[in-house]
Amino acid sequence: MKLRKSLKDGGAMSVSGSCLCGSVRYEVERLDAPIRVCHCRSCRKAHASAFNVSAKVAREHFHWIAGEDKLTCYESSPGKFRRFCSICGSQIVAEYPDKRYVTLRVATLDDDPEARPSQHMWLSHAVPWAEPGNAIPAYEEWHEDVETPKEAEATTVGRTCSV
Repeated sequence: MKLRKSLKDGGAMSVSGSCLCGSVRYEVERLDAPIRVCHCRSCRKAHASAFNVSAKVAREHFHWIAGEDKLTCYESSPGKFRRFCSICGSQIVAEYPDKRYVTLRVATLDDDPEARPSQHMWLSHAVPWAEPGNAIPAYEEWHEDVETPKEAEATTVGRTCSV
């Protein structure tokens, strides 16, 4: 779904998102708080990444389109539930059931919300090997270093593991 009007223009928007396998899909009418980048240990572990990018969305502005029955959750801290796809593991939202908003994992959006992060937080937990603004080579797409041994190419994708 394309944006109807961007946040930059101060208007409402509609943007869609999904999990990695596409089983869980949702629509967001608008982001109700600025996008933030969190470096806390909990977010790093939950996302298997150096940081998490999120924004709060009022419950009335967040709508499951498909796959709500495929969601499972994990209570990562008292009262905080992280909801993720039971098939591919993509975390979509975190929530406190008594709050009027969900915390959307912005990386699961399929469209550009045309808003950018306003802050980094929990830099006291940031990992030294992935500091913001680190001057390292950057590539538009996959880049194979000459020194890196070529990995065997996968013959199948999109299947669940039995290991």
